[in-house]
Amino acid sequence: MGQFDSPSEAALNRLRSEGLQASSVAGPVTAITGVGSKILDLCGLSGISNLHDVIASLIGLAVRKDEENLLYFGEALVDDIRRLYDLSETQRKTTTHLLSSPEFDTAVQNATLYIVRTNVKSRLKRLANVITNGVKCADLEPETLDDMMRLAVTLTEADVALLGIVYEIQKDMLTPQKMNKQPGERTNALMRTWQEWWNTNANNYTGMKGLEFKNSCARLLAAGLVGPVQRSYAGSPNANDLELLIDGLRFYERLQELA
Repeated sequence: MGQFDSPSEAALNRLRSEGLQASSVAGPVTAITGVGSKILDLCGLSGISNLHDVIASLIGLAVRKDEENLLYFGEALVDDIRRLYDLSETQRKTTTHLLSSPEFDTAVQNATLYIVRTNVKSRLKRLANVITNGVKCADLEPETLDDMMRLAVTLTEADVALLGIVYEIQKDMLTPQKMNKQPGERTNALMRTWQEWWNTNANNYTGMKGLEFKNSCARLLAAGLVGPVQRSYAGSPNANDLELLIDGLRFYERLQELA
Protein backbone atom coordinates (compact mmCIF):
# COMPACT_ATOMS: atom_id res chain seq x y z
CA MET A 1 0.00 0.00 0.00
CA GLY A 2 1.29 3.41 -0.89
CA GLN A 3 2.01 6.10 1.68
CA PHE A 4 1.97 9.86 1.75
CA ASP A 5 5.14 11.77 1.09
CA SER A 6 5.57 15.32 2.37
CA PRO A 7 5.67 17.52 -0.74
CA SER A 8 9.15 18.72 -1.58
CA GLU A 9 10.12 22.30 -2.19
CA ALA A 10 10.48 21.44 -5.86
CA ALA A 11 6.89 20.23 -5.98
CA LEU A 12 5.64 23.41 -4.35
CA ASN A 13 7.65 25.53 -6.77
CA ARG A 14 6.12 23.55 -9.63
CA LEU A 15 2.65 24.33 -8.31
CA ARG A 16 3.47 28.01 -8.20
CA SER A 17 4.90 27.93 -11.72
CA GLU A 18 1.68 26.34 -13.00
CA GLY A 19 -0.13 29.55 -12.24
CA LEU A 20 -2.15 29.10 -9.09
CA GLN A 21 -2.84 32.77 -8.60
CA ALA A 22 -4.45 34.41 -5.55
CA SER A 23 -7.44 35.93 -7.26
CA SER A 24 -10.92 36.60 -5.90
CA VAL A 25 -13.78 34.22 -6.55
CA ALA A 26 -17.14 35.88 -7.04
CA GLY A 27 -20.21 34.51 -5.34
CA PRO A 28 -20.60 31.90 -2.62
CA VAL A 29 -18.29 28.98 -1.94
CA THR A 30 -18.40 26.39 -4.70
CA ALA A 31 -19.01 22.95 -3.15
CA ILE A 32 -16.32 20.83 -4.77
CA THR A 33 -16.46 17.36 -3.26
CA GLY A 34 -13.87 14.62 -3.31
CA VAL A 35 -11.01 16.29 -1.43
CA GLY A 36 -10.83 13.21 0.77
CA SER A 37 -10.64 10.88 -2.23
CA LYS A 38 -7.82 12.96 -3.70
CA ILE A 39 -5.90 12.59 -0.44
CA LEU A 40 -6.51 8.83 -0.64
CA ASP A 41 -5.11 8.91 -4.17
CA LEU A 42 -2.08 10.75 -2.87
CA CYS A 43 -1.70 7.92 -0.34
CA GLY A 44 -1.50 5.51 -3.25
CA LEU A 45 -4.78 3.74 -2.52
CA SER A 46 -6.85 4.68 -5.51
CA GLY A 47 -4.99 6.36 -8.32
CA ILE A 48 -2.26 8.74 -9.40
CA SER A 49 -3.45 12.01 -7.92
CA ASN A 50 -0.87 14.42 -6.52
CA LEU A 51 -0.72 17.48 -4.33
CA HIS A 52 -1.75 19.66 -7.26
CA ASP A 53 -5.18 17.97 -7.30
CA VAL A 54 -5.64 18.59 -3.56
CA ILE A 55 -4.66 22.24 -3.86
CA ALA A 56 -6.84 22.71 -6.93
CA SER A 57 -9.85 21.44 -4.99
CA LEU A 58 -9.03 23.68 -2.04
CA ILE A 59 -8.83 26.67 -4.36
CA GLY A 60 -12.21 25.79 -5.77
CA LEU A 61 -13.67 25.82 -2.27
CA ALA A 62 -12.29 29.18 -1.18
CA VAL A 63 -14.35 32.36 -1.41
CA ARG A 64 -11.07 34.30 -1.71
CA LYS A 65 -7.81 32.55 -2.37
CA ASP A 66 -4.39 33.20 -1.00
CA GLU A 67 -1.94 30.98 -2.83
CA GLU A 68 0.73 30.75 -0.15
CA ASN A 69 -1.79 30.03 2.59
CA LEU A 70 -3.53 27.37 0.55
CA LEU A 71 -0.25 25.70 -0.35
CA TYR A 72 0.88 25.63 3.25
CA PHE A 73 -2.49 24.45 4.58
CA GLY A 74 -2.72 21.74 1.93
CA GLU A 75 0.76 20.48 2.74
CA ALA A 76 0.05 20.50 6.48
CA LEU A 77 -3.24 18.65 6.03
CA VAL A 78 -1.71 15.94 3.84
CA ASP A 79 1.24 15.54 6.21
CA ASP A 80 -1.10 15.17 9.20
CA ILE A 81 -3.21 12.56 7.41
CA ARG A 82 -0.05 10.64 6.53
CA ARG A 83 0.83 10.50 10.22
CA LEU A 84 -2.71 9.44 11.07
CA TYR A 85 -2.43 6.52 8.64
CA ASP A 86 0.73 5.35 10.37
CA LEU A 87 -0.90 5.01 13.80
CA SER A 88 -2.64 1.65 13.35
CA GLU A 89 -4.54 -0.49 10.87
CA THR A 90 -7.80 0.27 12.68
CA GLN A 91 -7.14 4.01 12.48
CA ARG A 92 -6.25 3.65 8.80
CA LYS A 93 -9.62 2.05 8.04
CA THR A 94 -11.52 4.68 10.01
CA THR A 95 -9.58 7.46 8.31
CA THR A 96 -10.18 6.01 4.86
CA HIS A 97 -13.92 5.96 5.53
CA LEU A 98 -14.03 9.52 6.90
CA LEU A 99 -11.92 11.00 4.10
CA SER A 100 -14.56 9.83 1.66
CA SER A 101 -17.41 11.32 3.69
CA PRO A 102 -19.44 14.51 3.08
CA GLU A 103 -18.54 15.55 6.64
CA PHE A 104 -14.85 15.73 5.76
CA ASP A 105 -15.54 17.74 2.61
CA THR A 106 -17.66 20.14 4.66
CA ALA A 107 -14.92 20.49 7.28
CA VAL A 108 -12.31 21.36 4.64
CA GLN A 109 -14.72 23.68 2.87
CA ASN A 110 -15.33 25.56 6.11
CA ALA A 111 -11.60 25.66 6.85
CA THR A 112 -10.94 27.56 3.63
CA LEU A 113 -13.07 30.41 4.99
CA TYR A 114 -10.55 30.83 7.82
CA ILE A 115 -7.40 30.55 5.69
CA VAL A 116 -7.82 34.11 4.46
CA ARG A 117 -7.96 35.44 8.04
CA THR A 118 -4.28 34.90 8.81
CA ASN A 119 -0.86 34.78 7.19
CA VAL A 120 0.75 33.17 10.26
CA LYS A 121 1.88 29.67 9.33
CA SER A 122 1.61 28.31 12.87
CA ARG A 123 -2.08 29.24 12.84
CA LEU A 124 -2.61 27.53 9.49
CA LYS A 125 -0.92 24.47 10.95
CA ARG A 126 -3.32 24.58 13.89
CA LEU A 127 -6.20 24.66 11.41
CA ALA A 128 -4.94 21.44 9.83
CA ASN A 129 -4.42 19.88 13.29
CA VAL A 130 -8.02 20.64 14.28
CA ILE A 131 -9.38 18.86 11.20
CA THR A 132 -7.03 15.88 11.35
CA ASN A 133 -7.59 15.24 15.03
CA GLY A 134 -11.31 15.54 14.33
CA VAL A 135 -10.85 12.67 11.88
CA LYS A 136 -8.84 10.76 14.49
CA CYS A 137 -11.63 11.20 17.04
CA ALA A 138 -14.32 10.53 14.42
CA ASP A 139 -15.82 13.89 15.40
CA LEU A 140 -16.41 16.22 12.47
CA GLU A 141 -19.43 17.95 13.98
CA PRO A 142 -19.65 21.29 12.12
CA GLU A 143 -20.58 23.42 15.13
CA THR A 144 -17.69 22.09 17.22
CA LEU A 145 -15.19 22.35 14.39
CA ASP A 146 -16.29 25.85 13.41
CA ASP A 147 -15.59 27.18 16.90
CA MET A 148 -12.24 25.39 17.04
CA MET A 149 -11.17 26.60 13.59
CA ARG A 150 -12.04 30.18 14.50
CA LEU A 151 -9.90 29.94 17.64
CA ALA A 152 -7.09 28.22 15.74
CA VAL A 153 -6.58 31.29 13.54
CA THR A 154 -7.26 34.02 16.11
CA LEU A 155 -5.38 32.97 19.26
CA THR A 156 -1.75 34.01 19.52
CA GLU A 157 1.20 31.72 20.22
CA ALA A 158 1.31 33.14 23.75
CA ASP A 159 -2.39 32.32 24.24
CA VAL A 160 -1.90 28.71 23.17
CA ALA A 161 1.23 28.42 25.31
CA LEU A 162 -0.74 29.61 28.36
CA LEU A 163 -3.55 27.18 27.56
CA GLY A 164 -0.89 24.48 27.49
CA ILE A 165 0.32 25.52 30.94
CA VAL A 166 -3.23 25.33 32.30
CA TYR A 167 -3.68 21.95 30.62
CA GLU A 168 -0.49 20.53 32.12
CA ILE A 169 -1.36 21.89 35.57
CA GLN A 170 -4.83 20.41 35.56
CA LYS A 171 -4.84 17.33 33.32
CA ASP A 172 -4.16 14.96 36.24
CA MET A 173 -7.18 16.45 38.03
CA LEU A 174 -9.58 15.48 35.25
CA THR A 175 -9.74 11.75 35.98
CA PRO A 176 -13.27 10.46 36.78
CA GLN A 177 -12.22 9.75 40.36
CA LYS A 178 -10.99 13.28 41.00
CA MET A 179 -13.87 14.88 39.10
CA ASN A 180 -16.29 13.21 41.51
CA LYS A 181 -14.82 15.13 44.44
CA GLN A 182 -16.62 18.14 45.89
CA PRO A 183 -16.08 21.33 43.83
CA GLY A 184 -14.43 23.11 46.76
CA GLU A 185 -12.01 20.25 47.26
CA ARG A 186 -11.04 20.30 43.59
CA THR A 187 -10.64 24.09 43.64
CA ASN A 188 -8.38 23.93 46.71
CA ALA A 189 -6.20 21.33 45.00
CA LEU A 190 -6.00 23.49 41.87
CA MET A 191 -5.01 26.56 43.90
CA ARG A 192 -2.23 24.59 45.61
CA THR A 193 -0.94 23.44 42.24
CA TRP A 194 -0.97 27.03 40.93
CA GLN A 195 0.91 28.16 44.03
CA GLU A 196 3.62 25.60 43.32
CA TRP A 197 3.77 26.75 39.70
CA TRP A 198 4.09 30.42 40.69
CA ASN A 199 6.84 29.58 43.20
CA THR A 200 8.88 28.29 40.27
CA ASN A 201 7.85 30.67 37.48
CA ALA A 202 6.94 34.03 39.04
CA ASN A 203 10.16 35.72 37.95
CA ASN A 204 9.34 34.97 34.31
CA TYR A 205 6.14 37.03 34.39
CA THR A 206 7.12 40.53 35.46
CA GLY A 207 6.95 43.79 33.55
CA MET A 208 5.94 43.44 29.90
CA LYS A 209 5.78 39.64 30.18
CA GLY A 210 3.24 40.11 32.96
CA LEU A 211 1.07 42.31 30.74
CA GLU A 212 1.27 39.75 27.93
CA PHE A 213 0.28 37.03 30.39
CA LYS A 214 -2.71 39.12 31.46
CA ASN A 215 -3.74 39.67 27.83
CA SER A 216 -3.64 35.92 27.16
CA CYS A 217 -5.69 35.24 30.29
CA ALA A 218 -8.33 37.68 29.06
CA ARG A 219 -8.51 36.10 25.59
CA LEU A 220 -8.76 32.55 26.95
CA LEU A 221 -11.46 33.59 29.41
CA ALA A 222 -13.41 35.40 26.67
CA ALA A 223 -13.15 32.34 24.44
CA GLY A 224 -14.69 30.14 27.13
CA LEU A 225 -11.68 27.82 27.24
CA VAL A 226 -10.85 28.55 30.89
CA GLY A 227 -12.63 29.89 33.95
CA PRO A 228 -11.39 32.00 36.88
CA VAL A 229 -10.39 30.61 40.28
CA GLN A 230 -9.13 32.48 43.31
CA ARG A 231 -5.64 33.90 42.87
CA SER A 232 -3.06 31.76 44.64
CA TYR A 233 -0.09 34.14 44.33
CA ALA A 234 -0.28 37.77 45.44
CA GLY A 235 2.25 38.88 42.85
CA SER A 236 0.41 37.33 39.90
CA PRO A 237 -0.14 39.81 37.03
CA ASN A 238 -3.71 38.53 36.66
CA ALA A 239 -6.65 38.94 39.01
CA ASN A 240 -7.37 35.21 39.00
CA ASP A 241 -5.73 31.91 38.30
CA LEU A 242 -7.29 29.77 35.59
CA GLU A 243 -9.31 26.58 35.56
CA LEU A 244 -9.42 24.45 32.41
CA LEU A 245 -12.95 24.03 31.05
CA ILE A 246 -14.15 21.14 28.92
CA ASP A 247 -14.02 23.24 25.73
CA GLY A 248 -10.44 24.21 26.57
CA LEU A 249 -9.53 20.58 27.14
CA ARG A 250 -10.97 19.47 23.81
CA PHE A 251 -9.52 22.39 21.88
CA TYR A 252 -6.00 21.98 23.25
CA GLU A 253 -6.03 18.24 22.52
CA ARG A 254 -7.22 18.95 18.97
CA LEU A 255 -4.16 21.16 18.44
CA GLN A 256 -1.69 18.40 19.22
CA GLU A 257 0.61 17.14 16.49
CA LEU A 258 0.18 13.48 15.59
CA ALA A 259 3.07 11.36 16.82
